[in-house]
Amino acid sequence: MSTTHPDPPSPAGSPIGDLAVEVEGITKRFPGVIANQDVTFGVAKGTVHAIVGENGAGKSTLMKMLYGVQRPDEGTIRVGGEQVSLHSPADAIKHGIGMVFQHFMLADNLTVAENVVLGAEKLHGIGAAARAEISRISDDYGLDIDPTALVADLGVGARQRVEILKVLYRGARTIILDEPTAVLVPQEVDELFGNLRELKREGITVLFISHKLDEVLSVADRVTVIRRGTTVDTVLPQEVTARQLAELMVGAELPTPETEESTVTDRVVLAASGVTLAGDGRNLLEDVTLRIRAGEVLGIAGVEGNGQAELVEVLMGMREPVAGTIELEGTAISGWDVRRIREAGVGYIPEDRHRQGLLLDAPLWENRMLGHQTQAPASRRGILTGGASRTDTERIVREYDVRTPSIHVTVGSLSGGNQQKLIVGREMSHAPKVLVASHPTRGVDVGAQAAIWDLIREARREGLAVLLISADLEELIGLSDTIQVILRGRLTGEFDPDVVTSQELGSAMTGAGKDAS
Repeated sequence: MSTTHPDPPSPAGSPIGDLAVEVEGITKRFPGVIANQDVTFGVAKGTVHAIVGENGAGKSTLMKMLYGVQRPDEGTIRVGGEQVSLHSPADAIKHGIGMVFQHFMLADNLTVAENVVLGAEKLHGIGAAARAEISRISDDYGLDIDPTALVADLGVGARQRVEILKVLYRGARTIILDEPTAVLVPQEVDELFGNLRELKREGITVLFISHKLDEVLSVADRVTVIRRGTTVDTVLPQEVTARQLAELMVGAELPTPETEESTVTDRVVLAASGVTLAGDGRNLLEDVTLRIRAGEVLGIAGVEGNGQAELVEVLMGMREPVAGTIELEGTAISGWDVRRIREAGVGYIPEDRHRQGLLLDAPLWENRMLGHQTQAPASRRGILTGGASRTDTERIVREYDVRTPSIHVTVGSLSGGNQQKLIVGREMSHAPKVLVASHPTRGVDVGAQAAIWDLIREARREGLAVLLISADLEELIGLSDTIQVILRGRLTGEFDPDVVTSQELGSAMTGAGKDAS
């Protein structure tokens, strides 16, 4: 395999020179950091072009420049062969570039049509003409979206199609998809890839940003690899393997999430019995019973919105159930507040690190204290000790490979993978008895993902009990000793990771499969 493809061969049906988007010599600098350096590649019209690289490699900055959120310091961007200056997302849309972000931006209390036309009322109004145009786009591109449906009633896959419909409605001919499969079950991934094939047939170009190399190889026509801010190679998927792509990204072969030998003991660390949590009109959790033993990883699989978040909130003391009990090493902790549960030895990796795990405008060493401000090294005799926290943050940076110029920079300036490694290091530094890990590798690159897998495996060997909630079924199957499926607030099936397949789990998660318990 060559190290560079300055003029890579074009996929079938797209002759050389027929490019939707070109970037040449793109460089972007921030104080003390070069985010992108001489990035160059072209995207053929009517193709799916994947962009892969570690967190911090410069993908996000590059996409923000293509979408007009930021401007390059050097280099040129061409759309349809014409050099353009993109000062805002509105400029990008005028040039036919739209972006679907990993975290959807939809109003649950509005219909599909209301979400789509919001901010674009001048195009087709807000009435029958707009709904007719939405229906036409949905039909033309195989999106299968009802304009009158309430977004709150839609599943994750359908919500993603609404986001795609939004940018098509605004005239996008090139769509940037940021980690589009991160929250989808396998069946929904298949549906998305079917939608992408339909978009290609209609001449739409897709820039596909992903950490899942197998998916990239299955859906992309070309793959551009970015490492440390610059383009390393542009390759054809049929010419490389996932292993070779990983080597291009990080320079080394990466492990799989295999737990190896069993380390499960008979000692129950965390137990929930008959836990029920009330909601508006229905129970959010119904008669949930589980046991996690020392040295065990219990995986929870489920489509988002089926009670995973509520289960975590109950276990961490953020919500109080109306029935049932929770015990930590035989001691009832139902009714304890979050602080007391944390001090008793429950570590927590939150689902959304930005909202629940970090203060983005605070430096790393202050974030080291979060959730542990009553314990050493953050506190001594009730008084915060900044010096000890700074020293321990330096240790975490070294031991957990948090890549940062300093512990004094804001945590928001780090890549997602490095933010996550800081959280993992913070939680593991207090030798927890049980770790509640909610989507611990979401939105991180393959290098950071492998590092977090290693940390979980090592902690498991040392007797840690882990509750693992993840949308990554490979991760669940690879790391878990037992997998339970949650559906509409109930634990509906138990599976053996050694024999279950992703498709079987996906069927159980959507209610289509049979319980395996």
